Amino acid sequence: MPTRRQTLALLLPLAGCATPPPPVQQAAVVVPPPQDTRQLYCVPYARERSNIHLAGDGYHWWDAANGRYERGQQPEVGAVLVFRQTARLVDGHVAVVARLVSAREIRVDHANWDSRRGGGPISLDQLVVDVSAANDWTAVRVWYPPSNVLGTTVFPTAGFVLPRPPGQGTRET
Repeated sequence: MPTRRQTLALLLPLAGCATPPPPVQQAAVVVPPPQDTRQLYCVPYARERSNIHLAGDGYHWWDAANGRYERGQQPEVGAVLVFRQTARLVDGHVAVVARLVSAREIRVDHANWDSRRGGGPISLDQLVVDVSAANDWTAVRVWYPPSNVLGTTVFPTAGFVLPRPPGQGTRET
């Protein structure tokens, strides 16, 4: 009768011949981004999200960035789109570019877009469309969450404040 050691020695080489069990198929799990339920003004939200440390009303950001941050007319993820002051946007507005969709469409994250005064909700992944004649993002239309449509109002913008010092050029992607 073979010893236990001999039996193991005979069976061990056969262990590699066994058919492994089939891999377990797991359904893909899609986890939506967490919803931020805070009520904020656009400026502190943009400052927090972009790491661009400017202050003042939204329309002041364009001039305040001069010499401190790169400014440009084309969107980049992480840049801040600066809306000019208008009758409807008495303080201007700022929104952080979340993603690029096409040459004339971006998605932004911003706060207080659909509130007239006081802090408002944070809106994530909202459509902004460039409607400027020169494709330079100086005139845009913005998604309006309460109506769930692209707004018809054309808002003038100054451009994009980029999260880097001036003179560093475009980021490689």
